[in-house]
Amino acid sequence: MQINNVLASLPVKDLAVARVWYQKLFQRTPDFTPMPTAAEWQFAGGGSLQIYVGPERAGGGSCTFTISNIEKTVDDLKQLGIDPGKLIDGGKAKVAMVKDPDGNSIAFAQAMEAGLSRQAWDRS
Repeated sequence: MQINNVLASLPVKDLAVARVWYQKLFQRTPDFTPMPTAAEWQFAGGGSLQIYVGPERAGGGSCTFTISNIEKTVDDLKQLGIDPGKLIDGGKAKVAMVKDPDGNSIAFAQAMEAGLSRQAWDRS
């Protein structure tokens, strides 16, 4: 089996409310609206995040975004009015955690060791 990429998805109760929040977070509208009950953003390094209507599962999802500068990301989140909480320093990675309006967990993680942030498509 060859897997080419990944699409993370998070269930939300109200797509309109969630879409506004994620547009604020990503500072842009979705790249795709594949169906009336979903919105999707793609990222430069690969991968995508899709939010979709799933009220019975809303608030139970999580995803992690890899970033290169945790301090700037924390500052950016604060400027957007999104509470990044207390920065978690695990030694090998630093993480800021936020919650979307439904309670889904979103981590922003900076690897502190070069090998940890290496992506599969970079491997030979």
